[in-house]
Amino acid sequence: MTGETEFCVPLRGTFIKDVAQTRQHLCPLSSALCLLMSVLCLLGCSKEPQYQEQSYVFGTLVEISVYGEPEPRARQAVSDVLHELQRLHNMLHAWKPSELSELNAAFAKGESKAVSPELAAMLQDAAQISQQSQGLFNPAIGGLVQLWGFHADEFKPVQPDEKLIAQWVAGNPQMSDIAIEQGKASSKNKSVQLDLGGYAKGYALDRAAGLLRGQGIHNALLNIGGNILALGQHGNRPWRVGIQHPRKSGALATLELHDGEAIGTSGDYQRYFMLGNTRYCHLIDPRSGYPMQGVQAVTILTRGPHAGALSDAASKPLFISGTNGWRAAAARMNLPEAMLVDARGNIHLTAALQKRLEFTDNLEFTDKKIQRLVE
Repeated sequence: MTGETEFCVPLRGTFIKDVAQTRQHLCPLSSALCLLMSVLCLLGCSKEPQYQEQSYVFGTLVEISVYGEPEPRARQAVSDVLHELQRLHNMLHAWKPSELSELNAAFAKGESKAVSPELAAMLQDAAQISQQSQGLFNPAIGGLVQLWGFHADEFKPVQPDEKLIAQWVAGNPQMSDIAIEQGKASSKNKSVQLDLGGYAKGYALDRAAGLLRGQGIHNALLNIGGNILALGQHGNRPWRVGIQHPRKSGALATLELHDGEAIGTSGDYQRYFMLGNTRYCHLIDPRSGYPMQGVQAVTILTRGPHAGALSDAASKPLFISGTNGWRAAAARMNLPEAMLVDARGNIHLTAALQKRLEFTDNLEFTDKKIQRLVE
């Protein structure tokens, strides 16, 4: 599971109080995430007409909540969304047979490959975000992600050979190496291997929201692996979501999410392995070839027609920029609402996001723990 922001969702046909059963049979949630969900239910779950359903797509938990619609109508809309998410999963899988893996095989051979208009548009959008981030968001480093063992369902605690890492870094794969002409994609750099894991969930959020709106569903909350997008509101109040604490069970903070807003978190605590006392996470710095350290989590708030995609992709450059560079990266990415938790657990956040957050009482943060940064 790669995302880390959770929200209150009762299970289909039951309620989240059955946390142990949920964890065992429906998803590989950690106890911390399950606890967070139950805590938020206590804060705001409603008995009003609300349909919820869970599934498992993109290797992560998907949760959809529709408010204020008859159950048959809501069920059909959610079913359509889940079918669409599965289609995207099959299309974008980085290491199992898919349109994306076929394209990677062609790149490795120096060949061009016909791509669907949808994939072409995604690659062009991802390339623009990569350029804006000065290459810190870089889906072209799929070879490095694979080298570190993150193209697998379980991660082995093995550090790759330093020479192999250096070779991939020297290859300098970039999204700008990809050319798309007359429906075909090619790369002048054979080192380019695409991994859209940091973009696909967000793109899928936007697609799901579009499907629901197209069916006249105006109030819903969509969660794909911790990237969350809100439609409308929950009755007479906004949707309320929680941000998972990166080192403790439960929520670090909560906030109200308004219509069309999305929130995304990149963290080092879901996809990682330990070697001795060192944590190696899946968020790799393309400049060094090594997983980023010194940051526990980054959370951003986005809005607009591509809020979902941005909530997924734009948090990565801030995470990789670290405590000294995250504010500059946020400015480059036009993200006035952002927060970083450093390796010591200190919280750095923009003034704009601080106004939106409610930190949980049980964290016992001192003033020195929360670093308010003036924009």
